[in-house]
Amino acid sequence: MRWLLLGLALLLAGCGETEKFPALTPGSVVLALGDSLTAGAGVASEQVWPALLAQRTGWQVINGGVNGNTSAEGLQRLPDLLDEYHPALVLLTLGGNDMLRHLPLDETEANLTRAIVKCKLEGASVVLLATPQPSLAGAVLRNLSAPDFYRRVAAAQQVPLIEDAIADVLSDPQLKGDQVHPNAAGHAVLSGKILEALREFGYAN
Repeated sequence: MRWLLLGLALLLAGCGETEKFPALTPGSVVLALGDSLTAGAGVASEQVWPALLAQRTGWQVINGGVNGNTSAEGLQRLPDLLDEYHPALVLLTLGGNDMLRHLPLDETEANLTRAIVKCKLEGASVVLLATPQPSLAGAVLRNLSAPDFYRRVAAAQQVPLIEDAIADVLSDPQLKGDQVHPNAAGHAVLSGKILEALREFGYAN
């Protein structure tokens, strides 16, 4: 299993067993903050991974994805979303459009950090989801991977990171609707991978 539990590793330094976060009860509010990978470009709203995650868990999963959003734009939207929904957990999935637009990655890293800090200040837990680095070779060889800045942010902010879920889906041509988005089958696989990770973290039963 390749789920990277960086935050947990830091919290449990020196401990001999894996501690888990408290499980969220059915009806808990979860905010999925992201871009088109979360909004579900090209698929029906009920086929997008946040909707499927809600079905599988009984949580109220708010789809806070906006097509084309950069990390800066997602960060700008975050305070209003936190004020409106008061989520117990935020699934943070931003950075892909920053890379596509060749924005400075240190700014992306800083924006993700600010978003996590803001969520924590409002009492929400955070799980960071990594978006793979755009790569023609990676797409051809079916081995897309996430850039290192996601690991740095997760480690520094002590939050769990789901590193490979999106990369694994986007590395499989049969799970993509276009070069950068999952199709309906891809969203189904992605929701399963995210749920598996959340179970490992303790958030889901």
